Amino acid sequence: MHRRMIGIFVLVLVAALSVSAHVGSSDVFFEGDAGPYHLYVTVRVPQVIPGIAEIQVRSSSNDVEKIEIVPMRLSGAGSNFPPTPDVAERSKQDPQFFTGSLWLMESGALKVRVSVEGSKGKGELAVPVPAFAQRTLPMERSLSGLLGFLMVFLAVGLVFIAGAAAREGNLEPGETPSPLRKRRARIVMVITSVVVLGILFLGKAWWGAEATNYKRTVSFFKPPVAEAELENGNRLVIRAKGQDPEWLKEVKMEDVIPDHNHLMHLFLISAPGMDRLWHLHPERGEGGAFMDDLPRMPAGHYEVFADIVDKAGFPWTLVGQVDLPQISGKPLQGDDSTWTGPGLAAQLADTNVAQLADGGRIFWEKGTAPLVANTAMVFKFRVEDKDGKPAKDMEPYMGMAGHAEFVSSDMSVFAHIHPAGSVSMAALELASAGPGGEATSNGANMQGGMTTSVQMTSPSLQPEVSFPYGFPKAGDYRIFVQIKRAGQVQTGVFDARVQ
Repeated sequence: MHRRMIGIFVLVLVAALSVSAHVGSSDVFFEGDAGPYHLYVTVRVPQVIPGIAEIQVRSSSNDVEKIEIVPMRLSGAGSNFPPTPDVAERSKQDPQFFTGSLWLMESGALKVRVSVEGSKGKGELAVPVPAFAQRTLPMERSLSGLLGFLMVFLAVGLVFIAGAAAREGNLEPGETPSPLRKRRARIVMVITSVVVLGILFLGKAWWGAEATNYKRTVSFFKPPVAEAELENGNRLVIRAKGQDPEWLKEVKMEDVIPDHNHLMHLFLISAPGMDRLWHLHPERGEGGAFMDDLPRMPAGHYEVFADIVDKAGFPWTLVGQVDLPQISGKPLQGDDSTWTGPGLAAQLADTNVAQLADGGRIFWEKGTAPLVANTAMVFKFRVEDKDGKPAKDMEPYMGMAGHAEFVSSDMSVFAHIHPAGSVSMAALELASAGPGGEATSNGANMQGGMTTSVQMTSPSLQPEVSFPYGFPKAGDYRIFVQIKRAGQVQTGVFDARVQ
């Protein structure tokens, strides 16, 4: 495609973070209904594949008697033929809390099916799980030394056993080996040594090939780079580039699927202060590139996070940085939104009230307990109008009660969360499809997000929204909570310090 470049080229860099769907935040958090049972599910994804995923399930009621969990492919072959499920163990201290462990044997778009039995009968839901190798684990020196010693011991022992067999294999008791037998034994030992060394060499070559392939797998799942350039003064063009050369062959931008009605969710966050946010929705152009005519924006340095979902249901976040000049662009329209406010202070103080542009407010009902990393929580927010009354003009925003972005102060963590959790709605649709491709009745609740295939159409909602999530590490965070009221997208911003 011929293009006339009249703007500036935008340099896009990527941080070397070993995650994909949510940058720096690989665990899966989900809230939904398994038939008559409302569940909160956390999947602690292993850092190496194959590896053991830790599953935590909390029921909102005490009438659950049994929970079974099983991993499956998200779609395609194997998605409807599960292995034997494991029974989750009920906590002795908390009868509404169940835990279990599952082996994840392959990388890619998977799901964990949760089956529930209780006083109200049976129920089932499926939680999408993007499984990927995040790192390579070195072998401990003590174990390496032990295995090395055993290898040498066995190799030398095999050589001497072969020699002894050739020298004394069929001697009568008390008979002394002849010089010919001794010479034959030495020849056998030499041949055995060559064979053993050959086996060790081939084994080392095989191990090296497997290690190389595994490292490539880790590289494949690192966040793809968002390469961008500015055209025609205000049009931002984004192209994806995987950190592994094979990425674009496997993940074609021409084949990404819609996630709550948009092929890409683009977030531009001013750095370092996070005092400006744009949530935009570029359209796909030729060659898989995405482009959007930017709204009016001040010049500055911005972090780029672009969410997409590939055709298999695996979510990716393109990551980069961009320096933009002053943009005199179009007005915001549709689902696009922006926020401007004070920057993240160096001496951060937790906030629980966010002022909205029309005089309304959003309250974070976080309680008094400190925020702790690696702990599943439900973040509850309440919306009031300018008169301090519960807002009566709440509307669905892209099919759900709200959206939230959890961003760490150093930008190493970015998570786009919905009321149903950290899973993408496109993946949830695939996870909940029945054998014939139809959506089941189980899934996220209507108030929290949307059912598996039907978006919310109610003209108004309750003046509250919640998000299940857990901070992946300690530090300072900024939380952007986005809702829609009377046709206008509004953003409330909260700062949090996590221990």
